Order: sequence, then structure tokens, then C-alpha cells
Amino acid sequence: MIKNVLEIIGEYFLFLKKVFTKPAKASEFFRKLVDEMNAMGVGSLLIVCIVAVCMGSVITTQTALQIESPWIPKWTLGFTVRTSVVMELCPTIITLLLVGNLGSRITSEIGSMRVTEQIDALEVMGINSASYLILPKIISALFVIPMLIIIAIFFALIGGYITVLITHVSSPYEFVDGLTSFFRMYDLVYVLTKTTIFAFILSSVSSFYGYRIEGGALELGKANVNGIVVSSFIILVLNLVITSIML
Repeated sequence: MIKNVLEIIGEYFLFLKKVFTKPAKASEFFRKLVDEMNAMGVGSLLIVCIVAVCMGSVITTQTALQIESPWIPKWTLGFTVRTSVVMELCPTIITLLLVGNLGSRITSEIGSMRVTEQIDALEVMGINSASYLILPKIISALFVIPMLIIIAIFFALIGGYITVLITHVSSPYEFVDGLTSFFRMYDLVYVLTKTTIFAFILSSVSSFYGYRIEGGALELGKANVNGIVVSSFIILVLNLVITSIML
């Protein structure tokens, strides 16, 4: 089993070496890059916003139930919600959501081209298929996913504020006071660094499992599952490592 894991890791790095080569036609590369950014961003925006609002509402309600003591300052609710949403919930939970959404789409798209021998046709024409098909996806993910996380943070805080207005667990002024208290720009640096690394893992691992499949629809399904599981596992491990280093 260890041998198989090492072989897959070796294949992955050889795959990355093949992907990160200079595109043959810059105009074609930028066209595909824009198309991928549009598909990833627009296609995921609605579900990200809905999940973020629900997440902000839930964490606000749960936190309010835990800090009913009169000894705790009233702004603590907003501060705790902001810290939870910004530092962990949105960067990690939303990224794992995108693994299932974007990751499965990438694996299925690349895998389908492999099964239907379109990738073989590109290779016969002398085109570096890995760079041509996958590099735009990885670069797009590095731009789009951090933007989606920032949008998710905004909507999660909006969801918390709406919950305060409806349930009256705190006054809106005190909640907003907590949201703006003790804010550090380093927190955003931490979030963007973490999500950029997550974006690279999501896009590259999903592409790798789609690119390397052999067989038909059954193998495509297995590759899809493997891509999601492995990406999620690596992201959770890196989350621990990055947090330990940066914080």
C-alpha cells in the first residue's frame, strides 16, 4: 500500500511538471482562462452565498446561547461570530463544498476527454494536453476560489446580522460593535494564503485523477470519488499545518 501511495505521489509531481509549461498560444490560453474563471465563479456563486448565510445564522444562534452570562460583554457575540467565520468556517467549510462542486466537475470533464480519446488526439497533434487543458483550470482556481471565500465571509456576517434582527439575541449595534472590534489585517492575509493553497490542491488533484484514468464510465466514477476524497483529506491536513505555522 505504501508503495502504491509513493507511486501516486511521484505520478502527481511528474504530472505537475507537465502542466506547468509555457502555453503554445498565449491568446488561446487567456481565452480558456477567462472561460474557466467565468464557469467556476458564476457557477458556484449562488450555492456559496446560500451556504454562507445559513452558516452565519447558525453560528450566531449557537454562540448567543453559550454567552448568556451578564458578566460577558455584549460585543462578544459579534466578535466571536466574526472570528469563527473569518478564520475557519468560511475558508475550510466553503472550500470543502467547492471540492464537491468544482472538483468533481474538473475530474469529470478531464476524465471524459480521456475516455473519449480526445486527450490522445491532442497528443498526436503535438499539443501538451496537460498544459493546454489543465493549466487554465489551476490558474483560474487560484483567482476565483479566494474571491468566493471573501464573498462567503461577507454573506455569513450578513446572515448573522439578519439573525440578530429577527431573534433579538443581541442588539444590532452591539453585534456590529463586536464585528469591528480588534480586527487585524493579518487575519485576511492568513485566510487568503490558506485558501490559495487550498485552491491549488483542489484543482490540481482533481485534474490529476481525471487525467490518469484508464477505462470507461466505471473508472471515471471511481476517479471522481478518489479526487474528492484525496483533495478533502489533503486540505484538512494542510489546514492544521498552515494554522500551526501562521498562528
